[in-house]
Formats: sequence, C-alpha cells, structure tokens
Amino acid sequence: MLAGVVVVGFGAAGACAAIEAAEAGADVLVLDRFDGGGATALSGGVVYAGGGTAQQAKAGITDTPDAMYDYLAHEVGDAVTAQTLLAFCDDSADMLAWLEDKGVPFAASVCPYKTSYPTDRHYLYYSGSETLYDKPAPRGHRTAGRGTSGKLLFQRLERAAVDRGVRIMRQTTAQRLVTDPNGRVTGVVCRQLTGFPARLHKFLGKLAAKPGLYVPALRRRLHRSIRRIENRHGTEITVSARDGVILCAGGFVANPVMMREHAPAYRRGLPLGTLGDDGSGIRLGSEIGAATAKLDHVSAWRFVTPPSALMEGRLINERGEEICDLHRYGAAVGHAMITEHGGKGWLLVDGPTLAEAKRQIPGQTTWFQRLQTHYLFGRARTTAPTLAELSRRTGVTIGDFAGTAPFSLIDVSIKRSIGYPCPMLTLGGLVVDEGSGEVLTADGHAVAGLYAAGRNAVGICSNSYVSGLSLADCVYSGRRAGRHVAAARRSRGAQR
Repeated sequence: MLAGVVVVGFGAAGACAAIEAAEAGADVLVLDRFDGGGATALSGGVVYAGGGTAQQAKAGITDTPDAMYDYLAHEVGDAVTAQTLLAFCDDSADMLAWLEDKGVPFAASVCPYKTSYPTDRHYLYYSGSETLYDKPAPRGHRTAGRGTSGKLLFQRLERAAVDRGVRIMRQTTAQRLVTDPNGRVTGVVCRQLTGFPARLHKFLGKLAAKPGLYVPALRRRLHRSIRRIENRHGTEITVSARDGVILCAGGFVANPVMMREHAPAYRRGLPLGTLGDDGSGIRLGSEIGAATAKLDHVSAWRFVTPPSALMEGRLINERGEEICDLHRYGAAVGHAMITEHGGKGWLLVDGPTLAEAKRQIPGQTTWFQRLQTHYLFGRARTTAPTLAELSRRTGVTIGDFAGTAPFSLIDVSIKRSIGYPCPMLTLGGLVVDEGSGEVLTADGHAVAGLYAAGRNAVGICSNSYVSGLSLADCVYSGRRAGRHVAAARRSRGAQR
C-alpha cells in the first residue's frame, strides 16, 4: 500500500498533522491501533490558549502573548527553547481560531471559582497556577459540550480530516519502521485486522477505554484478549510513505514495564489514556536511533477542589509540615506529594470551612467530582473537637492552626482508589527539531522522513503540565509536523 504521508496514531496530534498535510496537498493515510480518539477522546477537552483569544475578549478578559509567556516560562522551563515558547504564545489565539474553523466549539463563560474542571455552565477557567503570578488570566478553554468534552473535540477534528480526503486504517498496529539504504524512513510495517476480528477488537477496545480506565483489573483482562486477537488474526502489511512518517501514538502510561523503568515512583496513579498509550511510537523511533528525553517526567494530579472552600485548608505531611500551596495546580501538588512525601498527605480544615464546602457541592461539582467529595468527606475524614485529639486519633502531628472547632483531617494520600484516583500521564518522548518536528538522533541529526508530535515527542508540557497544555501542544506540534512534511515534499518535487 502506498501513501504520501503516513500518520501513526489518531488522537489530537495525529488528526491535526493529517489535516495540515492534506490541506497542503499531500496524500495522507492514518494508522490507528483502535478506532481513533486516543487519550484525547477520554480527556476533558481543555485546550490551553491565551494572548487575547476571541473567548477571552468576549468575556472581558485582558491577556497578551507576553503575559501568557511570562507565566508559562515558570511551568515549561527547559522543555523547549524560549523562542519556541514565544512562538507558541504568539500563535495561541490563532490556533484556537483554527480549531474553531475545523468545527471545534468554545465558549466565553468564565468559571468564578477555583476548580479542577468546570461544570457545564462554564467553559473558560484558570486551569493552572496563574493566580500566583503577575497578570493572571483564565486560559483553560474547554470544548463547549456536555460532560467531559474531549470526545467532541476529537469528533470534530476527525470529521475535518475525513472531509479533506484523509484515509484512515483502523484496527491497524504499527510494528516497525522501514528505512532505505541511506537511513531515510520510507514506510511502516503493520498488522491489520479485518472482518469479525476487527469488529470484536473495536468493541473490546471501547470497553478497555471506558469503563476499563477506572477498573484496572478489567482493563488488564481486556488487554490480554485484545493482544490474542491481534496476534492470531492480524495480517502483516507494509505501508510505503513517499513523503514521510509522523509518529503521534501517545505516551507510555499504559506500559507498566516502561513506567517501572522510567518513573517507578508513580506506580499508584491511575493511567490516563488508552491501551494505545503503550510507548510503541517512542519505541518505533528509538529502534532506528532516535533520541529520547524527559521519560521520567510524569504528571500526576492530586486535586482537592472543588469545592473551592477547601482551599482555605492546609495540606500537611505526617509531621505537620505544609506540603504545597493549595492555589497551585493539582499536578504541582501531586508532584510534591510523590517526590518529597512518599505520596502521603492530609488536608486540615476547621468546622466552618467543611460546612461551606458541603454547601458548595451541588453548584460546583460534576458527577465524578461528587464521587470524590463523597470519599473525602466520608471514609477519608477524621473529625475531633480539638487539634490534640485529632492528632491522637490519626497519628499525624498537627501544629498551630487558626480555626473553629470541630477540626477535620482528610486523608488525601495517593492510593489505588476508585473513589479518589490520582490520574497521571507521561510527558517525555522522542527528541524533535523544534522548528519542524523532525525526529533527532542523540548527536542532533535529523532522521530523514520521520517526524513526531504530541506525547510521542518532547514538547511544551514535557516539564510541567497544567490542564489543557498537553492538548494545546498536540495541536501545535501536530500542525507543525504536518506542515513541514508537506513542505519537504514540495521542495523535493521542485528539485526534481
């Protein structure tokens, strides 16, 4: 089978890469192990954007690319160069407009309180730690749809890709890259399912995504069945790529071997992604000499809000020492707990704070956040009339704390708990040229014909994650790779 551009993986990064390449005139073929969507479709559909988006302007929010850069520089660090971050911020408003042009809806209703994820009344919110820095602005642009709206985001991108002539091969697993004698990537060897095995594979894949996401034992059993189907019924085919291959197959949070090797401290988190987030895209590049970086960087979220009243509490370790400012984003809280406190922590609140938090539950929470409050205010909470008695009952040292009795200590430690999971995703990947998305070797040379984007690659969010930054990077890096592989195609054509 022959194509111009082959995209491996069909989440946000793969869809955006395919759309850009197709709009530039390339013949684009997408390969996906399952039925498309990846972690994007499971996500909240939040895109981090600012610098004066149409939604910010409509809401009366003042923001500039410089203000966005000044904040993100604290989060991004050395994950990308200052020039790349500046370009990302300068292009941010146009990027969101590009998504709207592809049918992705956004809205300007601002959430007035601190939350991990807004309800269906609000679609623009402070999705990171912006309020702790100068010139804060809400930049979390949630796709305007009911519930967790990542599925809607992907559906619109998928439709845009199909409308532009992109071909999609589903239930097709990329196994290895094909190179010519000069080392240029010229294709992909795959295993493809057809007929009833493909339909069964699709069904099991959906179950593994949800509810399997929340029930790890079920997901493991489903994965074994899925692998058997692939091994017994898959047909090996080679897809040739005249212009290049773009790897967009996600991270490796669903690969326990890679997690143990690169991020062993994160063993208690809830892997946020599909079974396709198994590191296969990273492996494909590594096998032909591509460099990797930031593989030990994982985002693990420990949110205590909503309800927003809980931010009046104090997060402490077993010695009574404060762990982290609760105004920080949940991934910063999770990082501090895991790397400095063994994943343990307790939220100390007084009686009026707890009462106000309970009053806020109906108006500030979605269904899954209500499950969280049910756990936190139930089995995870210990209450006592004095701080001394609370310390005696829990074994946690409690120092000075100004408040009104009764006092409560809520166990927010990171455990394997359905009632209060700690979602996590991997942030590192293949090293790429920041101007083109071309995959690089350890000595800095480009692997001809190979590109990477999204969580297959080191990118904007590979040091520190705030809500929406991964999807924004998927859009940014996916479009970049799609444009440059098409431009390289035109350049070779002109030379001939």
